Amino acid sequence: MSETFTDQEFLEFTVKLLVDNPEDVKVERKIDEMGVLITLDVNQKDMGMVIGREGATAKALRTILRVIGARNNARVNLKINEPAGSERATREPREVREPQKKSLDEVMGNIQI
Repeated sequence: MSETFTDQEFLEFTVKLLVDNPEDVKVERKIDEMGVLITLDVNQKDMGMVIGREGATAKALRTILRVIGARNNARVNLKINEPAGSERATREPREVREPQKKSLDEVMGNIQI
């Protein structure tokens, strides 16, 4: 017989496998007139693993939770709480270079046939 998981159990199980500090993973589930809201808290050092590159991991988790919710006729949303005291890394501005202006003859002279 296959074992079934609730949306909350699925999320907790999956995130604990992703992070380095599984003991800090906390998942809360609330139901209101808008549907199901699952709130995820993780260790500050594990936020990058949960969010993923350009948000890909978080997006995948949200998609799977929506599928689980659709099977149960419920709208499921995931909120990932930013840990207290976390600081977002500031990006250094990139150096903007002036475009080089070359004549057509200079460009064509560099092409080898």
